[in-house]
Amino acid sequence: MRWHEYNYYVQSDLYRYCGRKDGASFLKCFISIPGFKYSFFMRSARYLKSCGLLLLPCYAICRLLLDHYQFKYGMSIPYNTEIGPGLYIGHFGGIIVNSEAKIGRNCNINHEVTIGAAYGGKYPGTPIVMDNVYLGPGSKIIGGITLGEHAAVGANCVVTKSVTDYGVVVGVPGEVVSNKGSGEYVVNTVDCLHA
Repeated sequence: MRWHEYNYYVQSDLYRYCGRKDGASFLKCFISIPGFKYSFFMRSARYLKSCGLLLLPCYAICRLLLDHYQFKYGMSIPYNTEIGPGLYIGHFGGIIVNSEAKIGRNCNINHEVTIGAAYGGKYPGTPIVMDNVYLGPGSKIIGGITLGEHAAVGANCVVTKSVTDYGVVVGVPGEVVSNKGSGEYVVNTVDCLHA
């Protein structure tokens, strides 16, 4: 990861929280919003790891801080997870993401969300979450499935099969109930950042 890419990811995450990307907004969000603070250290650890031996001490410190906030806020999103720009963690606590999962741009993750692997069954593997997806509180996304672009997963829903673009999923097990998508939940997107 190069510096300009790292900077873009951090600015994109910041923009999701406050619709701005200036220094004052960064400081305010870093101090007051646990989700942004966690994603900042997650992005920083990934960047510093790619810089080689020269920044190894900075990487080690960043990992220690990330581990500290992982326990403090109850979030386990490994720094090496492939996550697109514009990550928004609405509420912290009980968030678990498998490091092999793939998450696209502008994803909203709420508290008690699990994105986990299945090692058997009909769809073994880890989930792929496409762009502009909303994951409601308590939702579980399990197995080698794909959540399509602009999908929305309701609170406490358990999703064990793929969802089409704009699908709204509710229930246990999750079933698509409409094609309205995530538009009203996913705001201040990365696409707006350049508009």
